[in-house]
Amino acid sequence: MRHDDTIPGKIVAIGGAENRTPEGKILRRVMELAPQGRRDVAVITTASGIPQEVFSGYEEVFGQIGASGVHHVDVRDRNDALRPEFLDMVSNAGVIFMSGGDQLRLTSVLGASPLLAAIRESHARGGILAGTSAGATAMSATMIYDGSATDALRKGGVKMTAGLGFIEGLVFDSHFLERGRFTRLMEVGSTNPEFAGIGLGEDAAVIVHDAAILEAIGSGHVVVVDCSGPGFSNVAALSDAEPIALSHVMMHALTDGYGYDVANRRFLRDDELRAILEGNV
Repeated sequence: MRHDDTIPGKIVAIGGAENRTPEGKILRRVMELAPQGRRDVAVITTASGIPQEVFSGYEEVFGQIGASGVHHVDVRDRNDALRPEFLDMVSNAGVIFMSGGDQLRLTSVLGASPLLAAIRESHARGGILAGTSAGATAMSATMIYDGSATDALRKGGVKMTAGLGFIEGLVFDSHFLERGRFTRLMEVGSTNPEFAGIGLGEDAAVIVHDAAILEAIGSGHVVVVDCSGPGFSNVAALSDAEPIALSHVMMHALTDGYGYDVANRRFLRDDELRAILEGNV
């Protein structure tokens, strides 16, 4: 795919458990988005507790779907994030892929590091930045790192901190339907209604296009939780752990080919999304 290296690359946030075979649509699409002449993939396994096992799976599938090389950025601590060989892997890659695991480990190791600066520079030159599960959650400016799946609609029920800062205005949650995490994004919206909550199901992802247009891909669902409307929340009057009353929560379920306009808080039918992406509106 051609790409002007003065334009940042796309961001792809994946909900986890994506199809890791050559037939899987999400990883194949990631490779299709890679800029021309930059077909190397750098797989960052910092979030994972089993980095070599995780890397081996991605090395195999990316090699089968067109990567010219697949490189293991096996950064375990902040000293590793200084190593020149890892900086070179990221700088030369057309796709930077962050694995699942623990997003707090990812941000605490990469934050303010030369490696993170190299990732930003590569992405700014058109490289694709993709992440799955923890790797997706950490890409936003504000990220969830803990919170009950079954009873998070309580003040303070979701723990949040700064993410890696590649995306503003969105908060991602992964394994969203499979782990019943609806109340997590409702709690986020009650305290931070300016954020659009993006619940990524398994084998589901969003491509973040220019002007904050989201395109859903994969076999699963992407759920948008929007609390920005003129509703009611009692969260400011509560003590920690008390249940939140909340009205006018808008939810949208996206499947492959549908989209969402973040700026205008609008669901996009497949034909509307295509028209926008093709520049016909």
